[in-house]
Order: sequence, then C-alpha cells, then structure tokens
Amino acid sequence: MLSLPAILLGLSALTQVIASPVAAPLPTAAPDLNKRATTCTFSGSGGASSASKSKTSCSTIILSAIAVPSGVTLDLTGLNSGTHVIFEGETTFGYEEWSGPLFAISGTSITVTSASGAYLNGGGASWWDGDGSNSGKTKPKFFQAHSLVSSSITGVYIQNPPVQVFSIYGCTDLTLTDITIDGSAGDSLGANTDGFDIGSSTGVTISGANVYNQDDCVAINSGVDITFTGGVCSGGHGLSVGSVGGRTDNTVETVLFESSEVKASQNGVRIKTIAGDTGTVAGVTYKDITLSGITKYGITVVQDYDGTSGSPTNGVSISNFVLNNVKGTVVSTGTDIYITCGSGSCTDWTWTSVAVTGGKTSTSCLNLPSGISC
Repeated sequence: MLSLPAILLGLSALTQVIASPVAAPLPTAAPDLNKRATTCTFSGSGGASSASKSKTSCSTIILSAIAVPSGVTLDLTGLNSGTHVIFEGETTFGYEEWSGPLFAISGTSITVTSASGAYLNGGGASWWDGDGSNSGKTKPKFFQAHSLVSSSITGVYIQNPPVQVFSIYGCTDLTLTDITIDGSAGDSLGANTDGFDIGSSTGVTISGANVYNQDDCVAINSGVDITFTGGVCSGGHGLSVGSVGGRTDNTVETVLFESSEVKASQNGVRIKTIAGDTGTVAGVTYKDITLSGITKYGITVVQDYDGTSGSPTNGVSISNFVLNNVKGTVVSTGTDIYITCGSGSCTDWTWTSVAVTGGKTSTSCLNLPSGISC
C-alpha cells in the first residue's frame, strides 16, 4: 500500500504532464510554383507574344493555330529544362522584309512535337523572287534551333519556307525525327531554301527526313558526330558537307550519311571547301545512297568553292572520305563525278561499290587521291 507522500508525488507528476503544451505541427511548405506541372495553350494573333512572355511558367506549351505577326519571332529560347512544346493546327507568319528567324528555341531536355495534321506555313511565295538570300527581298530564316542540349524535335512539318529552314547551331545530343520540309511550290522562284544547316554542334542525328527544296538538303558547315539516315531529298542540291571555311569553326569530323535517296536534284554527294581558307574535313562516310535524276554532278568534291573555279587550294584537308554502295543515275547533260582538290589535301579515300552513270565523264578533275578516278 502506497504511502500518502508517494500518492501526492504521483499526482504532482501527472499534473505536470497534462499541463505541458503539445508541440504544434510544422507549417506545410508553400508549393513551388516554378516546379508545378503547367500546361499552357496559346493561339491566334496574340499567341506568339503571350507564349514568349509566359514560356518559363509552363512545363508544356501548346501552340495552337498561332498567327505570328509580321517581323516577329515566335521566341521560345531559354526554356526551362524538360519543357514540351506541341504544335497544333496551322502556324502562320505575317509578311515583312526582315532576316528572322520566324521561330527560335533553346534549352536543355526540350521536346518538340506536332499534333496530327499540324504544320508551320512560312508563306514563302510572298518573298520568293528568284534571288534567295543573296539579293532582292530580305527574307527571314525559318526555324532557329540553337543551344539545344539533350533535346528532340519530332514530326514537325514545314511548308513554303521563305529561305533557309533549320539552323542548327551550338547543339549537343539533338535528334530530329520524321521532319518534312515541303518547298515544292517554290520551284520557279524559291532559292537558298536549305533544309538543315548545321554548325558547331556535337551529336546531331536526323532520321526519316523528307525534304523538297531548292538548295542543300543538308549542309554541314562544322560539327562532330553528325548522322543523316533514312532520308529522302528532292529538288535541291543534295547531301553536302560545307562549304567549309570562312568561319571561326572550320572543322567537320565523323559524319555519316546512310540509307538515303537523292532524286531530281542538282547534286547527289557533295563536299565543298573554300579556297584560301584553313580547316579540316575528316571521317565523312556516305553509305547506301541512291541517286536518280541528278542534273549536275552525281558525286562532287571541290576545294575552290568560293568562285575561283579551277584553282583549288590545300588549306582545308579532306581525309578518310568513304563511299560505300553509292549508286544511281545522272542525266545526260550532267557529269557523273567531278573532283578538284588542292595539292596533297585529299588523302585516304576509300570508295567501294560506287556506280554513278548516265552523265558525262569529266576531263577536268585535279589532284585525285590514290585509287580514285573521275
């Protein structure tokens, strides 16, 4: 049996426990609005401005039938990492003589896709005057993909470009899949409508492209680890490396063109470097390429591209140039193969299963590498 003092001591301890305040729960942290998954839809004539202003507030950006005003870039540069951009309906651009671009995008882990039936209409007929970017009307470049890292562009359909289409510059690990460029309406007056111009980029892969234009289907001016595969090029100037030279970066290394078709074009396989400049073209391979209806040169390598025809220089070396299973036809007024190299600047070329026929045989080739003939 407890003594009275013990009972009183127990009651005192119980009173202290009951009287002690219970710790209040910690307040719930306010949500980070910048991390909230937000889908933003922009449309109509005010959509371009709204999208450009609000782009960093959205994890998914839907561009629905936007009518971009004249002289304005649909600016999606500096997107948050992981942003998804979706084109819906027809995107149009107002007419103005200016250099563009009509659309620009940059960022890390960016995904660009298109809804079924969506396309970007450049309205090229308003600018086409037969002069391209050389003179005449000032024409806006189309799709500026600069400083994209670990990103992808899939299923985008470009129609009627005023002049050059994709400018790919300063990109790392960028994939472009199932891109369509339809400039067929510009056959009479369209010019310099390059499909893909690539510069100072590493790890660019273009697969399944369909390009109908009036200039290079692809032009690799500088870059490392570039692949073009499963494409169809029509109406333009072919699959090109260069022109190389005249820039701060004049290095092209490890390039693969494979499993592609070039038809009804001025050239098929093409490497062009600028006389008097320095640079490097190394490790370029064309594999399983089919040519048809080529009007000028089936295969051409020139080191006098700047207009000093017949006077190539050796400042830009072209080494380890591989052709493997390159076959097809040139029209009778064209030339099957034309090569003009500087003295000693074209080395270590390996051509196997090359059969380009139908055109003339050039008698003007210069400084051919060992084992190669025109």
